[in-house]
Amino acid sequence: MIRGEEKMKKMWMLLSVLLLVFVTACSMESPGNESGADSGSGDSGESADGDFTVGFSISTLNNPFFVTLQEGAEAKADELGVELITLDAQDDDAKQVSDVEDLIQRGVDVILINPTDSSSVVAAVEVANGAGIPVITVDRGAEGGDVVTHIASDNVAGGEMAAQLLVDLVGDGAEVAELEGIPGSSAARERGEGFHHVAEGSLDVVTSQTANFNRSEGLTVMENILQSNPGITGVFAHNDEMALGALEAIEAAGKGGEIVVIGFDATDDAVEAVEAGRLAGTVAQQPVLIGESAVDAALKVLQGEAVEAYIPVELELVK
Repeated sequence: MIRGEEKMKKMWMLLSVLLLVFVTACSMESPGNESGADSGSGDSGESADGDFTVGFSISTLNNPFFVTLQEGAEAKADELGVELITLDAQDDDAKQVSDVEDLIQRGVDVILINPTDSSSVVAAVEVANGAGIPVITVDRGAEGGDVVTHIASDNVAGGEMAAQLLVDLVGDGAEVAELEGIPGSSAARERGEGFHHVAEGSLDVVTSQTANFNRSEGLTVMENILQSNPGITGVFAHNDEMALGALEAIEAAGKGGEIVVIGFDATDDAVEAVEAGRLAGTVAQQPVLIGESAVDAALKVLQGEAVEAYIPVELELVK
């Protein structure tokens, strides 16, 4: 009986030693070596520089405004040490959805979207939502889906500024034309809304026609307007590309200097035309600042910082 008790004591002593060795070995391991520990704790900000990838689906790079906007985003990404992948949707709604899917496959951490169309882009936003990737809209908004923040100029205020300048230059009751942007885009809708806030009761808007933010279409549409409305004395175009196209048509018709043209965006070509006295004015959106603000907001979101639902960028009238 005594021999059995001694045997049991030896076994317990051996187990105790083994347990002590095991505990000591575990305590010497780095607490960060346990895979998956605190992976969603929000500490990812400590690796912000160089470790985040931002995807940017841009509506078109066939427009100087968006080229400048992209350049602003790239400069800010370089400054912050963030990788930026930009894909050109080429003003194609279906391609924009495909581009967003491509960005998701590339493993981006957040997606900036400059919509081709505010309604059609909802599908792209929802694809990103389904993948759990934050979405930020830039310059143009989305009519649906979960968007963290929207960064843009106040297009309504810009339309009002353009209309007031037109009233000042052509006078109350003058016949004017409006060249509209892509139907369904928030920029076209909001700029038109602001323009009509002032124009109604102050100007005679004899025609409003779309030229899809395109210079060549602006030229063609303006040629037709001149034939059907020879009495117009002013034109407001929702962007500079259309304004410059309209200006070409007006000058070709021998009416340069007779018809006032105002654009929107303050692209280099438009500002040059203003300085030359050919274009009456343009509303400056500061695309570089919009691009910079978008990347800055993306990094804040990834670092867990709160951002406003709408981040406005100030406008300026160039005349």
